[in-house]
Amino acid sequence: MHAVILAGGKGVRLRPYTTALPKPLMPIGERHAILDIVLEQLAARGFTSVMLAINHLGSLIRAFVGDGSRWGLEVEYVEESVPLSTVGPLFTVKNDLPEHFLVVNGDLLTDLDFAGLLDAHRTSGAALTIATAPQTIKMEFGVLDVDADRVVGFTEKPTYRHRVSMGIYGMSRKTLDPYPAGLPLGFDRLVHDLLRQGEFPNSYDFGGVWLDIGRPEQYDEANRRFGELEPILLPARSEAAA
Repeated sequence: MHAVILAGGKGVRLRPYTTALPKPLMPIGERHAILDIVLEQLAARGFTSVMLAINHLGSLIRAFVGDGSRWGLEVEYVEESVPLSTVGPLFTVKNDLPEHFLVVNGDLLTDLDFAGLLDAHRTSGAALTIATAPQTIKMEFGVLDVDADRVVGFTEKPTYRHRVSMGIYGMSRKTLDPYPAGLPLGFDRLVHDLLRQGEFPNSYDFGGVWLDIGRPEQYDEANRRFGELEPILLPARSEAAA
């Protein structure tokens, strides 16, 4: 099983932390980096090879991960010479990818079963499978329905519930075929293209641990909670330590 880890972002929202370190190498707890946890989880789920898409401070990621042997993985790199957004790096190497593979952002923590997602994608026949999590958004204002300058409805501080993308995907190589190498493209544009073509992505619903470490307050929360999260995220290592 093969995974692509997107680790090339500049981490603008996480500054000033990311001025010296790329976001995937941000420390979590006392012994881990985010990327270390993701790689260990992939290996534990039976993945054998990983491609790291790098750009910002990519040399530090190369130095940290090396050939991947520390995790029992074979690691290769694709380095952007110009920013290609989230999907664009895959177009350059699409001929080197297997028929089905996992794509995961390198800045998140979750106990999602990566192998289960990839297997569900493989059997679904969908062009793309998106891991989704429930999200509740509480509005702090009264929300108005306005029609022709008249207020026709009012809801006081409503709560909206949605399923959101977790930044983890099952993908098929054929999904990349229409796009040329070097094209900057994000997952939002890819999803819109598929919807327009009637190729509806699958949702892989998940309700477990998911922390998207995009902003300083999210990073601080992850560190505050890591004592309780470590046995969930890394059960094998926690059992060995015990």
